[in-house]
Amino acid sequence: MKIEEEIKQSKFIDPFQKAGINLIYTTNWLLGKQQAFFKPFGITPQQFNILRILKGQHPKSISATEVKSRMLDRNSDVSRMVDRLVAKKLISKSVCPSDKRASDILITQDGLELLKTIDKHQNQLDHFLDLTENEAILISDLLDKSRG
Repeated sequence: MKIEEEIKQSKFIDPFQKAGINLIYTTNWLLGKQQAFFKPFGITPQQFNILRILKGQHPKSISATEVKSRMLDRNSDVSRMVDRLVAKKLISKSVCPSDKRASDILITQDGLELLKTIDKHQNQLDHFLDLTENEAILISDLLDKSRG
C-alpha cells in the first residue's frame, strides 16, 4: 500500500519529505513485525541484537559498553536489557577483573540454543519486506548512501 493511503495524506512538500516520512513509517512498521516475531521466543528485537553480538564474541566475553556501541538501536538501555537476559539465563554477567566498575557479559548455552531455534525461522524474519534480491540490494545501497 502506498504511503499516501497508509497515512491518509495525499500531498507532500517534495519527494524528499515523502521519502523521509515513508522511511519513518516503514521503520515503525518493520519494528512492529519484529516484535511480533520475537514474542513467542520471549525476547525483544533489542535483546535478540544483544544475543547476536554476544554469539559473535563467543566464547569470549564483552563489556556492556562495547555491546552498546555495536547495537542497532544505540538508545537502548543496555544495562536493563542485560539484567533481563541474565534473569532468563540467556547470558551471564560478571565483574570485569581489570575494571571493577565494568561488567563482562557472556552468552550462555541456553542463549546459544535459543539463537539456533530462531535461526530455523530466520528466513521468515528476513523477508518481512516483500522485495526481490535485487530490490533488497538496491534499498540497502540507497540507505547506505543516504547516511553519507
